Amino acid sequence: MEKVYHTFGPVYFEDARVLILGSIPSPKSREIGFYYGHPQNRFWQVMEILFQCELRQKSIAEKTAFLKEKKIALWDVLQQCDIEGASDSSIRNPVPNPLEMIVHNAPIQAVFATGATAGKMYQKYCEEKVGMPCRILPSTSPANCRYTLAQLVEEYGEILKYL
Repeated sequence: MEKVYHTFGPVYFEDARVLILGSIPSPKSREIGFYYGHPQNRFWQVMEILFQCELRQKSIAEKTAFLKEKKIALWDVLQQCDIEGASDSSIRNPVPNPLEMIVHNAPIQAVFATGATAGKMYQKYCEEKVGMPCRILPSTSPANCRYTLAQLVEEYGEILKYL
């Protein structure tokens, strides 16, 4: 177990309509300082297909500009925890982020969690303060091989209803 701290801030804008939450950044995401940084994580690939654009090879600034244009906020449920590697199932001693900060500063219409652990942690630690339920989407992690890319795109297509 390693004590891990969220080392970079949320991405959100005053007109964001959708908030997408992971659990806590993976070691690779912490290394590069941005969300869904593992090259095998399919989050950015799913966004490319949904929005018919190129994202995986883009810089952090370009991905941030994309999120701003599409009115999507990104953050993680947890500010810190004890974890083994990137294994969400090993999370212990979670400390949540103040997610209500985003909802109180942007017209968020829907909250989505990228995976069961993020969803459960949100429900347990954040939902009451935020005042909105979250829809749990399948994880885009390379560890989640139950879902094909096409299935992930179909599931994540739900966010389009709120943009």
